[in-house]
Amino acid sequence: MKNHNSTKLNTPLKTTEETPVSDISGSQLNFYGLGIAPNLLDLLDKMKFLVPTPIQYKAIPIAIGGKDIMGIAQTGTGKTLAFAIPMIQRLYQIKGRGLIIVPTRELALQVDETYQKFKGTSGSATAVLIGGASMYNQIRMIRNNPRVIIATPGRLIDHLEQRNVRLDDVRILVLDEADRMLDMGFAPQIARVLSRVPSDRQTMLFSATMPREIMELASSYMKLPVSVEIAKSGTTADRVKQELFIVRNEHKKLLLEKLLQQYHGSVLLFSRTKHNASKITRMIKSLGHSVAEIHSNRSFSQRREALSGFKSGRFRILVATDIAARGIDVTGIELVINYDLPDEANNYVHRIGRTGRAGHEGHAISFAMPDQGNDVKNIEKLIRAVLPISKHPEVLSGEFYRSAPAASSTSRNKGFLFRSKRRSFGGRFRRR
Repeated sequence: MKNHNSTKLNTPLKTTEETPVSDISGSQLNFYGLGIAPNLLDLLDKMKFLVPTPIQYKAIPIAIGGKDIMGIAQTGTGKTLAFAIPMIQRLYQIKGRGLIIVPTRELALQVDETYQKFKGTSGSATAVLIGGASMYNQIRMIRNNPRVIIATPGRLIDHLEQRNVRLDDVRILVLDEADRMLDMGFAPQIARVLSRVPSDRQTMLFSATMPREIMELASSYMKLPVSVEIAKSGTTADRVKQELFIVRNEHKKLLLEKLLQQYHGSVLLFSRTKHNASKITRMIKSLGHSVAEIHSNRSFSQRREALSGFKSGRFRILVATDIAARGIDVTGIELVINYDLPDEANNYVHRIGRTGRAGHEGHAISFAMPDQGNDVKNIEKLIRAVLPISKHPEVLSGEFYRSAPAASSTSRNKGFLFRSKRRSFGGRFRRR
C-alpha cells in the first residue's frame, strides 16, 4: 500500500489550477497531510493533481473537520475541488447527502464534471437539477438516490413543490458563487430552500467577491464559520492584464473590429443585455469570424452547443451576458472584452476571471462610454486599482474629467486626467 505521508514527488508538478502552494522554505506542498483519505489521494495522483492551490490547501482540512467555511479566493483558483473533496470524504463517513446550489446551469454542469472525476467513490453520485433540461430525466436521477444534488435555485424549488425531492437528509450545504446566491435576485429562493434543509448541517460558502452586507447575511445561515480568505474580496487574478478604452457607443464596433484583427486567440465578449448580445453576434459574424452566443434567450441545448463549440475551438468568439461570468471554465481564453461594462462592479471581477486561469496569462479589455464614469469608479474601488487607459490609433478616443480629493502623479501617469473640482466623477468624457 502506498505510504502517502512519505511520498516524494520527483516528476514535474501539475497544479489543479492557479499558483501552487509553497511552505516557509519555498518547497512546494502537496495534498498529503491535509486529512484526505488514501483512496481520494490515489485518484488525485491518477488525475495528475499533485499540488494544491492556496484555497484548497487552507480550506480542505477545515472542511474535512466538518466546520462551516466562508472561502474567498480569485476566480480560477480551484474552489470547486476545495469543497468537492471534503464533501465526498465526509459523505463516506456519515449518512445523508450533500446539496450544492449554484447560480447558472453552466456552472452546475461544471461542478458535476468535477464530481464525475471521482465517479465510483462513495459520496460522488450526483443528480443535476437545472432549468431547461428534462424534468423526467431529473426525476429518474433523484430516484437513484444520489449522494449529492447540484442545482440552480429555481429548478430545485420546482422539484420541492412537486414533491420529487426532499432535503431533510442534507448534511452538507454548499453555496457556490455565494454573493450571487444571497443577493436580492436569489435571496428569497435561497431562503425557501434553506427552510427545508436541517439546521444541523455543515455549510460552506465560496466566492471571489463577498460584499459586507452579503457576508453578514451569510453568517446568519452558518455556525461560527471559519473565514478562509486567500485574497481580499474583489481581488482580480494576478496574471490578467487590464485595459480601458474610452469610446463613444457609435465607435465601439470599429474598435472591436480592430481588436479582433490584433488578437488571434479565443475571445469571450460580454454584453450587458441579451438583445445586444444577439446584435453583436450578428455583427461579428458579418466580419467573417466564427462566433456563438450564450444568454437566457437561448435554449439549454443552444447554450450547451455554444459552450462546447467554444471549448473545442469551433467558435473562436463567444458573446455572452453575465450568465457566463460565473459559469465558464475554459483554459486558454486569450482575451475577455467587456463590450458593455457590467451593471454591478462585482461582475467585473468574475468576468475577467474567465481569462488568466490555470496559471496562464490573460488579458481583459473594457469599453467605457463617456457617461460611465461612476461605473469605472465603482470597479476601481472594488479591485483597489486604477484601470489604465489605452487608445487605438485608428479609433477616435476621448478623455474624461472627474473630481478627486488628491490626484497622485501615479494616477495621472496611468492615463487619468483630473480636471475641474466642480464636475462629479460621472461627468461626461470630452471628445477629442
